[in-house]
Amino acid sequence: MARMKRNANGSGCIRQRADGRWEGIYSTGEVDGAGKYKKHSIYGKTQDEVRKRLTQITGEIDEGTYTAPSKYRLSDWLTNWLEVYVRPSVKDFTYDSYTGICRNYIIPCLGNIKLKELSTIRVQKFYNSLQDRNLSAKTIRNIHGVLHRALERAYLDGEIRQNPTERCVLPQVKKPKIEPLEDEDITRFLEAIKEHRYGNIFFLTLFTGLRQGEVLGLTWDCVDMQNNTILINKQLRRSTHHKGATYILDSTKNGKEREIAIAPSVMMVLAKQKAWQEECAREAGSAWDNGMDLVFTNELGGHLCHPTVYNNYKKIVTELGLENKRFHDLRHTYAVASLENGDDIKTLQDNLGHATASFTLDKYGHVNKAMKQRSAMNMQRFINKVS
Repeated sequence: MARMKRNANGSGCIRQRADGRWEGIYSTGEVDGAGKYKKHSIYGKTQDEVRKRLTQITGEIDEGTYTAPSKYRLSDWLTNWLEVYVRPSVKDFTYDSYTGICRNYIIPCLGNIKLKELSTIRVQKFYNSLQDRNLSAKTIRNIHGVLHRALERAYLDGEIRQNPTERCVLPQVKKPKIEPLEDEDITRFLEAIKEHRYGNIFFLTLFTGLRQGEVLGLTWDCVDMQNNTILINKQLRRSTHHKGATYILDSTKNGKEREIAIAPSVMMVLAKQKAWQEECAREAGSAWDNGMDLVFTNELGGHLCHPTVYNNYKKIVTELGLENKRFHDLRHTYAVASLENGDDIKTLQDNLGHATASFTLDKYGHVNKAMKQRSAMNMQRFINKVS
């Protein structure tokens, strides 16, 4: 082994190891249990490479900006981050989502890499590989969001010198085209659901724009039949946080409640649903149990499952030749119909439960432009009349 050499600036030593690599040894001033300075090592292929790195490190130590290399592997850090920082601060649904992204995407590809070795280019190659697997831009951005948050916490905790995800290039998300039901399709759809088991659910969704979880989580105490309003303050959600998945009532997507004034025809459907439930309760007797006071239940008062409702919806639209229509397109149909029939953006924002009117305008701006064009034509007709 080569003889130990003092570094040029007098702090740290460099030596060549038996395997040919060069090693730089330095101390941060910490002492161990025996009162001796703790030693740290860095390695490189050349003496010059190690000298430059050692000079940088000792300079950082002098300036007080030095961060010791983390001993964590990324998989270990993600596990700790999820349990210590994420679980106590988010909803179960968000925790489950983050955990799934870590388990299914990040850990299999990057989990064995040490935090100190996780560079921007390695993360970028990981994102590129996701594109090669034909994952959508939105999914890749969601994965990036989780990894960025986890590594930002590592940076704040002093485990890494910088967040390697900061300078990565992400694929652009293309805005999905809004495809509401056309008027003639709405007519055919309404005819198809008249006698359907879940027809009332589909009708309410189409003419209120509620999300599926909000419809299935609607409770009778939030229905004001006298004033034709419903209060949206919760959603029915499938929880997988604990062993044995269950359905629970949770807060709305943005955590805020909203009151919606509904059309008399919609309230009539709710009254019809109330009568159906009362009949079911009489027939079921002691077996009836609607402990959550849900508006939409099965014949025994139990909650409905999202996949069951969705699959029934898809069967109907497929039979109508509208197999490309998603359940969420009922919400889009409501939004477009509201604008075309005179609702302003602010009112629509409140009814849909969007955080801002600008988001609503951005999502349905194409409809607003069409309305402006019709307004211009109306003005032209007025000009022709008075000219």
